Amino acid sequence: MTTTELLGELTGKCLISMPDMPDPRFQGSVIFLCTHSSDGAMGLIVNKRVQDVNLADLLEQLSIPNPESAKSHPIYYGGPVESSRGFVLHSPDYRSELSSMDAGEGLVMTATIDILEDIGAGNGPEKALVLLGYAGWGAGQLEAEIAANGWLIAQVENDVIFDAPDAKKWALALAEIGIDPAILSSSGGSA
Repeated sequence: MTTTELLGELTGKCLISMPDMPDPRFQGSVIFLCTHSSDGAMGLIVNKRVQDVNLADLLEQLSIPNPESAKSHPIYYGGPVESSRGFVLHSPDYRSELSSMDAGEGLVMTATIDILEDIGAGNGPEKALVLLGYAGWGAGQLEAEIAANGWLIAQVENDVIFDAPDAKKWALALAEIGIDPAILSSSGGSA
């Protein structure tokens, strides 16, 4: 597939970092791509939690009433861009009246405060990851990283994104494309 053929084709797919990823922020990452076009790409890291912060802490900081269950709901590190901005990747059973974006493969991304208010009130989506920040690429940047063997591309099942233990998501994403992480080489090539 050429770079031109990739455009738009990656929305709703996941990037899986190669073992030799030089940037520590992306080592061992699974990134759900919410959008991909000739202008660039935007994705959310779905397997790295923000340490010592949970949904209850975030809702309290925003003065949103929250249920006791919010204490067990983690916050994820979505990526290094705009790390104080919140995003919610969620199931399609919820739509924000302000702004929800179809992100492909039966997932929706909402980045407005009303979803947090609805989650706090018990009216949010059935499945959701709350993330701070995002991963972004300029025009042609992601395609160049893929061509340099920095990322593998996979169609990852939603249950891996929402339900799998974070420490297993990378290996499970690789399994979706038939790759055993134990035999994955850190050096790539092309034929």
